[in-house]
Amino acid sequence: MKKTIVIAALLLSGCGNNPPVPDWQMTAHGSIERATAAYMSGNARVEAAESARAREALSSTGKVELLIRAELIRCAARVASLVFEDCAGYDKLAQDAGTADRIYAAYLAGHLPSLTDIVLLPEQHRAVAAANGDAAVVSAVQAIADPLSRLVASGVLLRTGRANPQILADAVETASAQGWRRPLLAWLGVQALRAEQAGDSAEAQRIKRRIALVGG
Repeated sequence: MKKTIVIAALLLSGCGNNPPVPDWQMTAHGSIERATAAYMSGNARVEAAESARAREALSSTGKVELLIRAELIRCAARVASLVFEDCAGYDKLAQDAGTADRIYAAYLAGHLPSLTDIVLLPEQHRAVAAANGDAAVVSAVQAIADPLSRLVASGVLLRTGRANPQILADAVETASAQGWRRPLLAWLGVQALRAEQAGDSAEAQRIKRRIALVGG
């Protein structure tokens, strides 16, 4: 699974004729991968254990920027799943965050950057942050290749009141295609609520049947 922040490039830089990859890099990268997958599937116990393992490995370097990026990845998975809560792990480290990390954290929290700061967002989110109008927003999200990043962008759009029905539909299908139970239930729930608010009881009931299927 690709990551919203390309932490693999930071943690797994050793290859070819380079020196052997240190154990902490392998441990951190693997644990972040497994933690994200567990969260998206709804396994909170595994997610907590793997996140703790990643933090322990990264802490051994004394590089706070790596811990910050790992926490932002964790927060991004929550935004993708429409869990709009404080990014507690990042908040504890925020005083040492660089400008780009602060801007990305604010973006996840629903604060869109200024036009001059958009270039400091992760590349896959820049067009979404800059888009104006429904068509441009949909096009920008659909252009994101990585499913997790696509759901994160969609979550930010919902948080900022810019998610139209097509964004919801695409988010549902993205989560469904990946088999990500947690975000799928969340996005289906939003669809059902909007159908009810629009007075479309038949559509709301159809979505609720799908929610029951996903929920087992």
